[in-house]
Amino acid sequence: MSACAALFPVLVMTVLLLGLAGCQTNEYDSAGKQTPAGQAMDPSKPSPDLRASLAGMTNTVGQAGEPIQKESLILREGDVLKITFPGSPNLDTTQQIRRDGKITLQLAGELTATGMAPSDLEKEIAKAYGSQLVSKEVSVIVVSSSISVFVTGAVLHPQKVVADHPISALEAIMEAGGFDYAKANLKDVHVIRYEDGRQHTYFLNLKNVMQGKQSDPFYLKPFDIIYVPERFSMF
Repeated sequence: MSACAALFPVLVMTVLLLGLAGCQTNEYDSAGKQTPAGQAMDPSKPSPDLRASLAGMTNTVGQAGEPIQKESLILREGDVLKITFPGSPNLDTTQQIRRDGKITLQLAGELTATGMAPSDLEKEIAKAYGSQLVSKEVSVIVVSSSISVFVTGAVLHPQKVVADHPISALEAIMEAGGFDYAKANLKDVHVIRYEDGRQHTYFLNLKNVMQGKQSDPFYLKPFDIIYVPERFSMF
């Protein structure tokens, strides 16, 4: 057998092994970072990078008392907006976002408003007007916004709350009569939200808010469920 013939099986095996190594399934940790291919994760011993990522995670499922990122208010159809132009007051207008998600402005025409934060819409309006504006400053304020949420658990009057303006979790609880302080666990308030066919749960420490240690409001979205658990509850 020639030397080339003898080496052929070795070369074939090497190519197969390299191919298999390249086809390993990538895994992702709970912070969304990709782990080395095929490397098993021990949940009881998270890596330093994972621990750092988890410590910085906000506005997501986690333990009670975790920091909650301030939610940007997102515009939706039916919201009434007051739009002002400090440098061109003749363009000032009050608009209701139509069912198609758009508003109509003088000289600029139609703009999509739904799905954006007010600050983002301000930028889009300034961009649409371009050189027509003396000043690039634009202000968008939500005048009214109808939203329905549900408050249950250790509150005085569990109920559906309907608001005509952006409302925070704490405000919704106050609309439901406030906490039942004999039972309520203010450190572990749940906000249950259904988005994109999935349930998301947010944990709020409203005791910090009530004590003035945290001021960022957690704004609600339509049909959110706010659940105030009892202290020492198993759920």
